[in-house]
Amino acid sequence: MSETVERAHETIEEHARHGDPWARNVAILVSVLAAALAITEIGGNAAQNAYLAQHVELSNNWAFFQSKNVRAVVLESQADVLASLPNAQDPAIQARIQDTKTHAARMRDDPKVGDGMKQLAEAAHALETERAESFHRYHKYEYATGALQIAIVLASVSLVTRMRALTFGAAAIGAAAIVTAIGVATDIF
Repeated sequence: MSETVERAHETIEEHARHGDPWARNVAILVSVLAAALAITEIGGNAAQNAYLAQHVELSNNWAFFQSKNVRAVVLESQADVLASLPNAQDPAIQARIQDTKTHAARMRDDPKVGDGMKQLAEAAHALETERAESFHRYHKYEYATGALQIAIVLASVSLVTRMRALTFGAAAIGAAAIVTAIGVATDIF
């Protein structure tokens, strides 16, 4: 039994001294690709979170816009009703009509406070652009993530099948995915 254990130790030591450098390089490649995958997924999650936050904020802006619109229509209707009264020429009613129209106009456009319908629509349109950019950024990260996953699979298969072409393909796909992820992170792509 000790002879078998001794032979096993010798075999292990021999493989350690004469390890396959190609297999070691493939293992390093897989490690680098896995690290790049983790970092790319973090970037993708950040882009997805930004998209969702912008989407919620955009929904809130348009809801506020709609409520301002409803209030403006109610105020305009109130002014019309007051103007149709038999005693509409009374100075108090005329003052009330003017106040109501002024308030309705402020609902539609309030540059002083910045929360009129016009300002809300401008802010919402700007946010729509930002949201679309975040959405596209997220998808670019997803493409890079998918390519890195494919590269890891190819590198693993190349180790099992001993097909070096798969290793080179994995390295090329991985490099392209890493360049894409860096480009997305730095706004080059």
